[in-house]
Amino acid sequence: MEIYIENRSKEDLTDKLISMMEDAVKKAVHLEEFNLDFEVSISIVGDKEIRDLNKTYRNKDNVTDVLSFPMYEDEDSEPVLLGDIIICAKRAKEQSQDYNHSFEREMCYLTVHGMLHLLGYDHMDDEEKAEMRKREEIIMDKLNLQR
Repeated sequence: MEIYIENRSKEDLTDKLISMMEDAVKKAVHLEEFNLDFEVSISIVGDKEIRDLNKTYRNKDNVTDVLSFPMYEDEDSEPVLLGDIIICAKRAKEQSQDYNHSFEREMCYLTVHGMLHLLGYDHMDDEEKAEMRKREEIIMDKLNLQR
């Protein structure tokens, strides 16, 4: 398993936070019973970069908190490239204040959310959204990062 985390934001990410995000990735794949060797890339970016990506790939001209770009297509060779997760640090900081929890918890939540997208979950309708939220809560509980 390879987890690459690159900070391209202005936020100073602690070693503790990086470790927590890595744990969030590991817990998500474990609880989703994904047993293949894998690679995942997480980029922490600023609001301009995520807005540009959101506009380019989703045709939405606004800042968002997290984007996921799944690559996994049931390949035979390992390690499997699961995909890329892009997290906006500024948005995560704002949301942590809005929800009255830590920046670390919000970054881990966005990591889990992104991982679930890479593992095939979506939230295009209410049923999918409810299932994804349930999975997020289970993983966050196992990480001891409840609301």
